[in-house]
Amino acid sequence: MALVSFETSQAGQGIGNGLGSKTDIVNIAKTNITTAELKKILEDMQVDGFAVAGVGTADGTAFVSGTTDVVMVALQGAGADYTAEGTNAHGVTGAVTTVLTIFVD
Repeated sequence: MALVSFETSQAGQGIGNGLGSKTDIVNIAKTNITTAELKKILEDMQVDGFAVAGVGTADGTAFVSGTTDVVMVALQGAGADYTAEGTNAHGVTGAVTTVLTIFVD
């Protein structure tokens, strides 16, 4: 059995994210999100100054337009934290966004 040496391993090097200076993980929820609605939300997030670093579902399954209800997004930007929108998020009727976590390097 191999042993891990903390002198040569990155374990114990401190907390970091490896994603960039700041990454906000945001949950988008809406019943039966369409591709057009998701595109509108993602484009508006970019207008707000964030780079979309990743988009996916909670369980890693493929996004299905008109069927998927929850999408998670990794947003990068060194400025302000993402602000959650409780109703009609980014102009999409019925969409809600929440901040799940913020990683700061």
